[in-house]
Amino acid sequence: MGVSDKENTGDGPGSGATETAISGPHRSFAFSIVFVTALVDSIGFGIILPVTPDLLMSVSGETLSSAAVYGGWLMLVFAGMQFFAMPVLGNLSDAFGRKPVLLISLAVLAGNYLLMGLAESLTLLFVGRLLSGVGSATFSTCNAYIADRTTSDERAQFFGLMGAAFGMGFVIGPVVGGFLGEFGPRVPFFVTAALIMVNLLLGLALLPESLPPNLRRPFQWRRANPLASLLAMREFRLAYVIIGVMFLYNMGHHVLPAVWNFWGMERFAWTPKEVGYSLGFVGILMVFSQGVVIRWAIPKFGHVYAGLIGLLCNILAFVGYAFAPSTAVVYAFLAVGALGGLAGPAINGLASIQVNERQQGELQGAIGSMVSLTSIISPLMMTMTFDHYSNANASVYFPGAPFLLAAGLTLVSLLLFLWVTRPTSNDETPS
Repeated sequence: MGVSDKENTGDGPGSGATETAISGPHRSFAFSIVFVTALVDSIGFGIILPVTPDLLMSVSGETLSSAAVYGGWLMLVFAGMQFFAMPVLGNLSDAFGRKPVLLISLAVLAGNYLLMGLAESLTLLFVGRLLSGVGSATFSTCNAYIADRTTSDERAQFFGLMGAAFGMGFVIGPVVGGFLGEFGPRVPFFVTAALIMVNLLLGLALLPESLPPNLRRPFQWRRANPLASLLAMREFRLAYVIIGVMFLYNMGHHVLPAVWNFWGMERFAWTPKEVGYSLGFVGILMVFSQGVVIRWAIPKFGHVYAGLIGLLCNILAFVGYAFAPSTAVVYAFLAVGALGGLAGPAINGLASIQVNERQQGELQGAIGSMVSLTSIISPLMMTMTFDHYSNANASVYFPGAPFLLAAGLTLVSLLLFLWVTRPTSNDETPS
């Protein structure tokens, strides 16, 4: 059951699909708009992280460790709605094009951040996260857009650039969010809503459609429910198992958005501004890793070995965070974790080359549903682990426990990845 980067082994109609990528200034312009969309989306995500603990403590009246659990429940609500909405939106983009789905998603996201900024109760915060889950297709739709206009050989590199755009947003968002948080924990939410609306207008005016009518397929509800979207990928055996690898990888990786801000405040008494600085540093490293390193690493090592390097670095980083005695050591392991950024684009690229161009939206929708499923399970699991080991009644005080759990999940992901990409008697050695 081995896999080589250079072969498309998907069975059925996807085999030997004709490349439909275009090149030149038109593609570069379109990609610029897509990257700006990912950038603004990640700025919006990052800008609220430094103030989320203070907002939750203010609205709920709870301690930091208990507020972290509320944060986990908010992420669960968001992910649950995303789990059901993502495959619907992915299949809609296969039927009607990427642009309308992307614009609708941006409009709903802007409404979410506005509502959360106005919320005076946990109920309104949860309603806001429900809306956000519905409008959460931006990143997967952007990936489908890129898949429409790239060849299989270059696709993972462009997925890496998407990660770099996300990382750049993490440079800007948390730092700006930490600064704006000085004026109140709600201000970053209003700024985020305004940024997304500007992005919506930009896409409406300037973004061309990437999926031509002859490559669209009729929308079918049976393919649009989350389980059907995932099961449909069984047609592409290797892609299906690789989605399982990504499931375990994301189960561990969700520890970062789930507990990083709460953990930093508990373990090192970070202020919102210091949380913002740490996340800004993460963003700088992510830009370098996915914007520079991956463009060299994928051609040099191939999808398989780049994925292995990324998974190993994630394991080392998680263990380092768990036992870090100081902020300086945390920053050192952040550099190791930056190389972990190779894993996502490399594994996604390996899955993408297994399916045909008519089903890239469905694949990204299935991957999005899988990520949403991990977002339902993992954040609450991580925040409850954090609360258990950091509250006043903890039998063992160890705020870094969620990172050890993440390291274990990533290790299982690594072992499955080694198994699915292993050479067999009928396969070439992975490159």
